[in-house]
Amino acid sequence: MVRTRKERKNVNEIKLAHPDRSAVPSEETLLNLAQDRNLFEQAERQSRKKSKLEDEDDDGEPLSPMAERIMDTILWSVSLAMLHFTLDVLVQHQYAISIIWPLIIIRSIQACAVFSFLIYVLHPHPSATKFVPGLPLKFQEPLRQSIFFVAGVCSGCYLIHISNKYGYLAVMKQSPPLGCIWVWSIIELNLPLGVLSLAVTGGFFYEGGYTIKAPY
Repeated sequence: MVRTRKERKNVNEIKLAHPDRSAVPSEETLLNLAQDRNLFEQAERQSRKKSKLEDEDDDGEPLSPMAERIMDTILWSVSLAMLHFTLDVLVQHQYAISIIWPLIIIRSIQACAVFSFLIYVLHPHPSATKFVPGLPLKFQEPLRQSIFFVAGVCSGCYLIHISNKYGYLAVMKQSPPLGCIWVWSIIELNLPLGVLSLAVTGGFFYEGGYTIKAPY
């Protein structure tokens, strides 16, 4: 910015001088000032108050064991119903069948109802350690694992069999529920039994001479 002569003259009239270093600096620091005004105590009180409010929000009314079991059942059954819906659409698309959405939705809702009953009875939950009345507790989990192992092997092997030997109508009707039962059974099994179940199904596929290609 261009200065005028008057401005340059005023600047030249300002006398330059060193700052006064003889004054004694104040011993008061920001920390001392904060302590004098109790700022740290106020911040701590506000922090405790905020934490207390958050704890009160978190400590709401807990769900009862029965409500938790029902919510768990709904979550599992809806997930399997969605899987049933997906498999139903895929198998009809595989055979180039016109997809009728209302029928697929109705079948998915029916599957959801059936899976809700099965999951409520068979799925393990802390509130229901015994699903077979009168059976000792130590035999409950082995029996449950045995049921899912047999269901996984049977559903997987039968799904392979009908996919290779039956007509498309039988495949379209039976594949979605069989696929859901197979997937659910493998998920419920522990790792060794799950691997063994898949190995048995794979051996059935190999020894039976089945193929993953369409038979037509």
